[in-house]
Amino acid sequence: MATLSAWPWGNYGNLKYLLYAALAAQVVYSLAYQEDYSRAFWCLNILIICGQRNRTRLLELLQQHAFLDSDNYILLQAIIASMICYMSTPSMIMNSTIPLWNTKGLIVLLVIHVTFSEPLYYFLHRSVHRNNYLFTHYHSFHHSSPVPNPMTANNATLLESLFLCVVAGVPLIGSCLLGVGSISLIYGYAIMFDFLRCLGQCNVEIFSHKLFESLPILRYVIYTPTYHGLHHENMGTNFCLFMPIFDVLGNTLNPNSWELQKKIRLAAGEPKRVPEFVFLAHGIDIMSAMHSPFVFRSFASMPYYFLPFAKQGINNHIEAAILRADKLGVRVISLAALNKNEALNGGGTLFVNKHPDLRVRVVHGNTLTAAVILNGVPKDVKEVFLTGATSKLGRAIALYLCRRGVRVLMLTLSAERFQNIQKEAPAEFQNYLVQVTKYNSAQHCKTWIVGKWLTPREQSWAPAGTHFTQFVVPPILKFRRNYTYDELAAVRLPKDVQGLGTCEYTMDRGVVHACHAGGLVHMLEGWEHHEVGAVDVEHIDLVWEAAMRHGLSSLSSLTD
Repeated sequence: MATLSAWPWGNYGNLKYLLYAALAAQVVYSLAYQEDYSRAFWCLNILIICGQRNRTRLLELLQQHAFLDSDNYILLQAIIASMICYMSTPSMIMNSTIPLWNTKGLIVLLVIHVTFSEPLYYFLHRSVHRNNYLFTHYHSFHHSSPVPNPMTANNATLLESLFLCVVAGVPLIGSCLLGVGSISLIYGYAIMFDFLRCLGQCNVEIFSHKLFESLPILRYVIYTPTYHGLHHENMGTNFCLFMPIFDVLGNTLNPNSWELQKKIRLAAGEPKRVPEFVFLAHGIDIMSAMHSPFVFRSFASMPYYFLPFAKQGINNHIEAAILRADKLGVRVISLAALNKNEALNGGGTLFVNKHPDLRVRVVHGNTLTAAVILNGVPKDVKEVFLTGATSKLGRAIALYLCRRGVRVLMLTLSAERFQNIQKEAPAEFQNYLVQVTKYNSAQHCKTWIVGKWLTPREQSWAPAGTHFTQFVVPPILKFRRNYTYDELAAVRLPKDVQGLGTCEYTMDRGVVHACHAGGLVHMLEGWEHHEVGAVDVEHIDLVWEAAMRHGLSSLSSLTD
């Protein structure tokens, strides 16, 4: 690789964040053993600024690997700032009594930024594009993003980031050395610099075209996402940092910059493409919430699951989502695990019965979930132990397996519910369904299908070598090495699927829960029925074959 194109901590993974430990240690050491707290003061502020500048990454999966290290420049700036802090004498830059605000400092900073940072960045940026070696070995990485987004702004090589440290650092250091620095200036400039860089890559036009028509001078003072987007399309134009005036002076202004910006703004109110399929997901625990891009907008308005008094509130949210999807013209809406809880809304039947004229098809996806579980059971298995045996999925699994001549030990205390399911089986297979009431009944069975959460003690009844297949949310704990465990029923989507920007709960990239994929298959097949309530055993093989036909694949370790 070219010199300074790779990061020195590029192979450290998340261990690179230990480099911040030196700053934290200096803060603790100074507070504990030194009378002069100036270095501790600045080290603490460096840590706070770096923490504020790290952003949540909500990206397409194709871009995630490239952007996982897009915060390297923040770590680099922290190291450089700490070095300046240690090399400086106890002058204004090291004085912990620096004021909170200084108007003169703001003026000085703006002057330095406009007269130094803007022209320097423009010159360097244009030079890199006009030099094939520099562009290929350094800047092409930045332009490799399939779709620019805010994180693209920080997608740079080490050399580019070093130059950027000079561009962003000189106005701040210059203001402090001239004795007009302030706390608000340091925080404000660092955050605003990042914001404006990300603004150019965000693909969302926030400025009204009327603003630029009313005050034409603004066209040369602040760039727009459209302006910078044109640079990624036509890399011979629009090189400026934030101020297009330098492209005007350098004769590199793209002539379509403002007309295209106006066109995009006017088109913002036009109807957009309506999704054909929606998966109505929900949070399960803290970790799943951290993987969900929607949680921060809706968490405060979401009732808690499983509390009786919250039942109506939960159903109101689900019903509102279904009606909104129906109004927009969505073809299929699929309900995630807890959104179709039997005790909550009868597996979605509540909404279908209440709104018989729905155009959107409501799908619980349990048919494909059952198919994934059943196709993961080896063909030579003669006995399985089934918990959650009288649930929607448990019933379907039991009825399907008994037809294969598999003896199903159905754990349930309700003789009535067991007998109702047993009567649904063909007469010649009814004896394959056996009711059991205790876990010790399965102490010789090595195939457990789990639809009800198991404690470690309950799992301990299983013999060594037992395999656990599960459809319980949240999944059971994996506590013994001599057992093997499947994840929740899931399928791998085809590699050409687009728009999947996050991992789904415990699933790997490109993998979704079977109920999610079940709704997708329903839409792709163009089926017109609602899939709610009890699972139709006759449709299990039909849905499985349709899923395979559309390029979905099973993950079950039993069939590997």
